[in-house]
Amino acid sequence: MDGVLGSSLPVFLGLTVLVFGGCGVLTGQTLAEGWKPLSSAIAYSILLGLGDRFLVWGLFGGQLLSVYGFVVHTLVIGAITLTTYRISIARRMVSQYPWLYERSGPFGWRERVGGTLAQ
Repeated sequence: MDGVLGSSLPVFLGLTVLVFGGCGVLTGQTLAEGWKPLSSAIAYSILLGLGDRFLVWGLFGGQLLSVYGFVVHTLVIGAITLTTYRISIARRMVSQYPWLYERSGPFGWRERVGGTLAQ
């Protein structure tokens, strides 16, 4: 497991999933609230992955230049960030334009039938 992750499982769960996953949640929400493009969320996920890799190495003695570890950690952080981004964008579209859109699941929205505000 250490070869694939570049760190031990407790370090992966604690640092990557909890700490940097939490940073990914906040990043996704902030980018969505500012109407930033999806590419910004991807770029910030890569930066969070670099920070995570550095702290795994600096605090826990993991492999700094582990390509597989970097890819796995960054994909997990990116999935958390992009999921939060999409949920926040859907929430923002429905709350900002309630006369045009209604929720269609946790990740999407659809046009309101008739395009009028239902009260």
